[in-house]
Amino acid sequence: MAVYAVGDVQGCFDELMKLLDHINFDPTVDQVWLAGDLVNRGPNSADVLRFARDMGPERVKVVLGNHDLHLLANAAGVNEHQHRMDTMESVLEADDRDELVSWLRQQPLFYHDENLAFSMVHAGIPAQWSIAECGQYAKEVEAVLQSENWQDFFQNMYGNEPQQWSEKLTGWDRLRYITNCFTRLRYCHSDGGLALKFKGHPQDRPDHQLSWFDMPNRKSNDDNVVFGHWSTLGTGQYDKVFSLDSGAVWGELLTAVRIDQQPYQWFTVQADPDGLPHAKNKKNNKVERWQ
Repeated sequence: MAVYAVGDVQGCFDELMKLLDHINFDPTVDQVWLAGDLVNRGPNSADVLRFARDMGPERVKVVLGNHDLHLLANAAGVNEHQHRMDTMESVLEADDRDELVSWLRQQPLFYHDENLAFSMVHAGIPAQWSIAECGQYAKEVEAVLQSENWQDFFQNMYGNEPQQWSEKLTGWDRLRYITNCFTRLRYCHSDGGLALKFKGHPQDRPDHQLSWFDMPNRKSNDDNVVFGHWSTLGTGQYDKVFSLDSGAVWGELLTAVRIDQQPYQWFTVQADPDGLPHAKNKKNNKVERWQ
């Protein structure tokens, strides 16, 4: 069985199919990990969700990203955070909308495969958390998302506070911190606090900020982690972490890395900029990214 981890698809269903064909993905035995942001900004979000759902959890592993949660927020009626470039209609106006939304909110924020010794998260892991703690804290948010009162979560999800972790955090502050780590994190302040505003490449980072995977004394430093979310960082291996977002929705590349054997193999396909509004805006210097 081959296992491939794939970066942010963001509704680029045709590119996903082209990538799976390129790697000779065998749906009867192989497994693909989708590192969050399955939806939004691309043209075919609903088809991406249907593919992942219909393949089943043995063949497709998913973690939620910020755009997936943004879609769920809109499905919950929390739409004051909508952006001009959102393209969620293929899901929200679909005949099977309820089924797709229900399936999506059952997905985890963090995934760990003990046999492969690999973990997957959309964005990042704060230095204070071990892999075991990541699984524990993710379940706290997942329990709310999967509950009958899941809509309440999205009334309280948006925001950058609190910046500092404490086991004493409770309620929505605790759940918001956990969510921000798994779905939005790129940088931390030198004191360990979350730095959620700057989104650029590490060479341009503000003083006293470090990439989450460069933080000293990071508890997960010895663990293999694949993540997406960070197209300005690009793809690559940084010690034991693997960055997968290569900007497919911007008309760039969709990337996969095979993680079940070494040396690790990387694969890419070129996204077709036709039909991708982000690619047109990038060309016209009208880029508008959401964290």
